[in-house]
Amino acid sequence: MALWMARIHAHTHGRSHSTRPSSHNLPSWVSNNPSDLSSIIIQFSKDGLSPSEIGTKLRDVHGVPLAKQILGKSITHILTDNNIVTELPEDLSQLVKKALGLQKHLRAHNTDRRNIRSLELIEAKIHRLSKYYKRIGKLQKKWKYAAIIAQLE
Repeated sequence: MALWMARIHAHTHGRSHSTRPSSHNLPSWVSNNPSDLSSIIIQFSKDGLSPSEIGTKLRDVHGVPLAKQILGKSITHILTDNNIVTELPEDLSQLVKKALGLQKHLRAHNTDRRNIRSLELIEAKIHRLSKYYKRIGKLQKKWKYAAIIAQLE
């Protein structure tokens, strides 16, 4: 019997996603060598793509199922090895971007109760995730999320 991880603020188990390749071995049809692939990843990052967008582009354009199978490390580790680091981790920056969109919506529609609640839930996720990143050292200890600061970013 398999146990599925549940969502934070919902009563569902969230099984809707793409499936990763089942084997950890490199497929025989992949012809990219590691040095070319790492230079492609660095170029995509310089073009302004996030690590998840880089992985999607590698899959769709270059036919790479998982970069970790070829390179032995993840896309984010390759970017940090080449001193390409973002100030916020990707999942946290996506949550801040989502909160900004909701704040903009609520300025125009301030009686939208459902989205007021969803903004509260998103901000709770931001606080929970920032606490984790401060604990492991990916965020500065003095970093603090505030709605006004998020509007400036």
